[in-house]
Amino acid sequence: MGAADVVPGVSGGTIAFISGIYEELIETIHKLDLGFFKLWRNVGFKTAWTSYNLGFLVALFGGVLISIASFAKLITWLLVAHPILIWAFFFGLILASILYVGKQIGRWNLAAFLATAVAAAIAYFITLAEPVASPGSTWFLFIAGFIAIIAMILPGISGSFILLLLGAYTTVLGIITQFSDGLAGFDWELSSSALLKLLVFVAGAIVGLKVFSRALNWMFKHYKDLTLAVLTGFMIGALNKIWPWKEVLSYRTDHKGNQVPLMEESIMPAAYEGDPQLLLAIGMVIFGFLTIFLLERISVSKQN
Repeated sequence: MGAADVVPGVSGGTIAFISGIYEELIETIHKLDLGFFKLWRNVGFKTAWTSYNLGFLVALFGGVLISIASFAKLITWLLVAHPILIWAFFFGLILASILYVGKQIGRWNLAAFLATAVAAAIAYFITLAEPVASPGSTWFLFIAGFIAIIAMILPGISGSFILLLLGAYTTVLGIITQFSDGLAGFDWELSSSALLKLLVFVAGAIVGLKVFSRALNWMFKHYKDLTLAVLTGFMIGALNKIWPWKEVLSYRTDHKGNQVPLMEESIMPAAYEGDPQLLLAIGMVIFGFLTIFLLERISVSKQN
């Protein structure tokens, strides 16, 4: 699930479905509350721990964190060294995710079509909007964590995909990489600075997890098709954000003092300055698409 959430387009919730732990994850999150401490006081820590299934959560989120820390540096390097190819791969992932989520809609009626169209339009205009604050600001990281955690409980949409829409994807990856580099080099100042930002992001994710788990569970039970239609439209409109060929309109300064793109405009490969790597990019789109297709086949096979 951690590896999936690093990649914009693959949902950690989808991986939970494939591995057969989704229902247990939702039930455990819903049950988790401050009553744990009361139960601990009355019957002991071991009984409370078992009752709230905390061993499951520790194992799961421990694996997620280790995987994110491992893959973040690789993805950061790929985005710098091979931007067109890696974004083409992401584009293919999201195309397949659109089909994966869309075909789960039981009935495509007028309401579903309208929900998809409106959500697509909203998402598209979000991709054109200029960020309202520095992506590295504390409150922005909290909001990003709060929203991105949807991926942990909602199959079909990726947390890193949401971070892309918010303009926080490369920022969060940079913070994780900075923290890892600080630990590896025994640089306490570097790692502590990154740790503080990570804790803010994690705090937002924890709050979001509790808020969204109940709300999304209710939406899926009562308006499943409409909810899936909105998610499908949201991903369609957001494809503009993942388009591999971009023209930089403005820059921002990252945590290392380097100038990195802030506002970009999607352009055709022929208008791209430099080698558009068109054939390789098309191959990566197909590869990304087939990755989701294979995951879906595995999921169907396990269910059968």
